[in-house]
Amino acid sequence: MATSIRLRRICAVVAVAGGAYFTVLSDPSIASSERGVGGSSFTAIKQRIADPFAAVPSRTVQESALMGSSSVNPLDILVVGGGATGCGVALDAVTRGLRVGLVEREDFSSGTSSRSTKLIHGGVRYLEKAVFNLDYGQLKLVFHALEERKQVIDNAPHLCHALPCMTPCFNWFDVVYYWMGLKMYDLVAGRRLLHLSRYYSAQESVELFPTLARKGKDRSLKGAVVYYDGQMNDSRLNVALACTAALAGAAVLNHAEVVSFLRDEGTGRVIGARIRNNLSGKEFDTYAKVVVNAAGPFCDSVRKMADKEAKPIICPSSGVHIVLPDYYSPEGMGLIVPKTKDGRVVFMLPWLGRTVAGTTDSNTSITMLPEPHEDEIEFILDAISDYLNVKVRRTDVLSAWSGIRPLAMDPKAKSTESISRDHIVCEDYPGLVTITGGKWTTYRSMAEDAVDAAIESGKLSPTNKCVTYNLQLVGSDGWDPASFTILAQQYVRMKRSYGGKVVPGVMDTTVAKHLSHAYGTFAERVAAIAQNENMGKRLAHGYPILEAEVAYCARHEYCESAVDFIARRSRLAFLDTDAARRAVPRVIQILAAEHKWDKSRQKQELQKAKMFLETFKSSRNAQFHDGKHN
Repeated sequence: MATSIRLRRICAVVAVAGGAYFTVLSDPSIASSERGVGGSSFTAIKQRIADPFAAVPSRTVQESALMGSSSVNPLDILVVGGGATGCGVALDAVTRGLRVGLVEREDFSSGTSSRSTKLIHGGVRYLEKAVFNLDYGQLKLVFHALEERKQVIDNAPHLCHALPCMTPCFNWFDVVYYWMGLKMYDLVAGRRLLHLSRYYSAQESVELFPTLARKGKDRSLKGAVVYYDGQMNDSRLNVALACTAALAGAAVLNHAEVVSFLRDEGTGRVIGARIRNNLSGKEFDTYAKVVVNAAGPFCDSVRKMADKEAKPIICPSSGVHIVLPDYYSPEGMGLIVPKTKDGRVVFMLPWLGRTVAGTTDSNTSITMLPEPHEDEIEFILDAISDYLNVKVRRTDVLSAWSGIRPLAMDPKAKSTESISRDHIVCEDYPGLVTITGGKWTTYRSMAEDAVDAAIESGKLSPTNKCVTYNLQLVGSDGWDPASFTILAQQYVRMKRSYGGKVVPGVMDTTVAKHLSHAYGTFAERVAAIAQNENMGKRLAHGYPILEAEVAYCARHEYCESAVDFIARRSRLAFLDTDAARRAVPRVIQILAAEHKWDKSRQKQELQKAKMFLETFKSSRNAQFHDGKHN
């Protein structure tokens, strides 16, 4: 009886969802107002971003632009926070014709935005809640996220792609249940569908995912349902947002911290901020008509700068991920563990030549460098081990990290798992607009909502509406999946033979693909540095990351420290902590030449990188070496 009721609910919500979705698509007023408008200014911005010779303004120029604002000539918007949402706000605002500045205490994507599950998704779990709780609010979240999912992929195709995900079924009810649920997911996606989901038999499932267990504890595999979501290189996508905003005219500055707010003496309204350059120690004032607080987990700290009595509006949640060797999952196919001890879904996904598994969801305290607890790593290992036919070993963990999700606070929620992932925009102090909550997939529309609120707060006069819906990020224009062949054909890597003579070496396919996907159409710039400046060597054995990338990122992507490179410009720290540790000395050597560092600064960089990598619990860092995962 219960089974038939559940299936009837799914069918009913499918009908409602389908009707609601296609009503939205057919409404021309929605299409024109929500998608932004074109025009010559938009065309000029797109041309500037797509220019293969475009170079972002230097750090010195960006700092001068922030210092140049005054009480009589303020910026329109000053953004605090350089994560996905903050950089999205800066890009949205500057492409509307507003004067924009952005400051980030650490580096772009140094917090939550670099520590995600790497998925661009609509939220299958939210859809399930919408069905069984008859919650239209959850259903709207799925509609919205699926719409944004496809646009994120289209706007940065070199950094994002569709990924099939397999859900194994061990009884026939699960086969019917997941098949119907995922078909509904397809229907809700509508014209933004990536690929149709489908059922595979047990034999076909094992052929697609060789490490999948056919038999478990009192169960046998009946088949699997495969559906599609998006996958991304999160921190490189975030850096692309920052660089795109800079090319469009925003003054973006990483390693710059807001230490206090400037206020109007008469009204008390926030009219700017005192900013400290954390690299030089210099402080200066930046004036703005509106300040947008996009500081992620630290947004409450920023709010309390304006009002010490401000009540918290976020509930921090810890999300832990681990990275395993590539043999745990096939290339191009993810696995979803649908039933875990705490009721959460755990993913096991191929990512940049390795396997990333996660995530946990538990209450946590806010810290600059969150560390995964050993029991959280154990939870993930236990969750995936029941579904695999290979032994899952703790010693195979190449890297493990923790991220803090700034979930929107719901005082009625009993656990963070039940808190809505929707976002909040508020102005609880005059002149300070706060945006928090949400998720990576919807960063663009979150930014749009925040800019709309800022325009209203500051009575700003943008020259056009939001244009980010169809705005491709740097490196995207003209890129296609075959672009790597140009690099492989036309460029060489420089190697030194054992005799000390410099000889040319052919750029292999792996490196060419890596450069193409990491830098898009700008990959040829990196290849040229590798070829012309003798920087074609790999930084770490087994990884296609070149020395030339360090120099390129220092010159064109605001890479200001060794950690900036190993964690955010490349993903080496997240992929393999030990490999990153071995690469650090050479990274520092190249950055020292680019930024003119003295010996003291180089020593400081080495120490900071060491401290940073100690927060990644690889098998070498872990104190745990006993038990069933040894």
